[in-house]
Amino acid sequence: MILERIFDERLAQAGFLVASEKARVALVVDPNRNIDRYIEAASRHNVTITHVTETHIHADFVSGARELAKRTGATLHLSDAGPAPWKYAFAESAHADLLKDGSSFMVGDVRIDALHTPGHTPEHITFLVTDESAGNSPIGALTGDFIFVSDVGRPDLLEKAAGGEHGATEAAARQLFQSLQRFTKYPDHLQIWPGHGAGSACGKSLGSMPQSTLGYEKLFNPGLYEKNEEAFVKWVLSGQPEPPAYFGIMKRVNRDGPSAESALIPRELSPREIAQAIAAGEVVVDTRGAAEFASRHAAGTINIPFAKSFLTWAGSLLPYNRDLFLLVNGDEENFREVAAALHLIGLERIGGAFPSQNLDSLEAENVRLQSTLQVTAVDLASHTNGSRVLDVRRQTEYDAGHIPGALHIPLGELPDRISEIPAGRLYVHCQGGSRSAIAASILRQHGRDDVANLTGGFSEWERTGHPVEREAEPRPG
Repeated sequence: MILERIFDERLAQAGFLVASEKARVALVVDPNRNIDRYIEAASRHNVTITHVTETHIHADFVSGARELAKRTGATLHLSDAGPAPWKYAFAESAHADLLKDGSSFMVGDVRIDALHTPGHTPEHITFLVTDESAGNSPIGALTGDFIFVSDVGRPDLLEKAAGGEHGATEAAARQLFQSLQRFTKYPDHLQIWPGHGAGSACGKSLGSMPQSTLGYEKLFNPGLYEKNEEAFVKWVLSGQPEPPAYFGIMKRVNRDGPSAESALIPRELSPREIAQAIAAGEVVVDTRGAAEFASRHAAGTINIPFAKSFLTWAGSLLPYNRDLFLLVNGDEENFREVAAALHLIGLERIGGAFPSQNLDSLEAENVRLQSTLQVTAVDLASHTNGSRVLDVRRQTEYDAGHIPGALHIPLGELPDRISEIPAGRLYVHCQGGSRSAIAASILRQHGRDDVANLTGGFSEWERTGHPVEREAEPRPG
């Protein structure tokens, strides 16, 4: 049997190629929209993709399952478990093979058994993989968002992000507990191949190891070693971060059927065109690093650095119903890379891109270039009297400790809550300085020129011995 994990750092997401070495046929599980990566993997292994599936309706990226099946002529397998509101609306038109608990199919001499594991989502399926050329017992499980390394899938997304029924979260948590208890009957040697790694918002504290074993997780994963249902529900629901705003959009797109459109290379804009977009109040995103943006940038633009968390904040802060204009350091290839990343989460309305290395040319088009004040914890401590501190971290971070008197608005909520922020000098901080840099750019884009960013964040504030206030004891987990 051949197994390849195809990991996307931008999404902290793993798809898998499972192939029969003898029959030279393959299954792809949980592909994202960059389907060329899975086709290339199959080519490297000299196998043909004959089956495509996914563990559940994803919330953090646009699925590539239907498009990959269509491109390769493979059979598309989709979950038919769960209630009607969360069944695949396009399953019939895509001629999908519908899977229930206990369904199975063969990929050459590799048997795939579907196990309904609701809790994270009601239709979630885990796939047990048995290499029948070697034996009759499963070698591993493709667990999607059911079991992660050191964590389990969060049960609150449907209610919080997708507008599910009020009160559904606790019921989902209890479903998840039952699914986990059922799964512990399998032998400890069973390998666990999860759909996400550290950095994903589909859990609260995912480990960074690419795989694990069921035995290891029984010892060290609270979701598996906790045998009391009430204690489990309390643990799994505590400390869950607010889901990125775009998760609800992704759930509906993937349920109803994503388009098969490919990412386009954005047209390069002239200095006059990008200046006109800024003047018209269009959404103009500078993708340079935070320090470079802070030192000099075009007034009216916001900064979301093209780095590890780019898609999380792009999906949370950028509109899906308006054109986006990009400032990108580089040339057409760099434009393509940024646009392809946005395509993964369905942000497809790109009005064009401008090379940020040509920023100075915008002055001739009457675009004001400006900088954002950067301060240290020592600077902040000497200026907080009579000024306002804005904390843009998650609720759990704020509860665990914050600067006394700080106003708390999580970054994902900031665009909708700017009216709550009083006038006057504003010092913005997060844990380490990256989220607050984005927040400062949003505030400045809304006309708040009296903004300073705490570069070392709350970590520096606490490390240097400045006072900390706590609203509550840190939550477990």
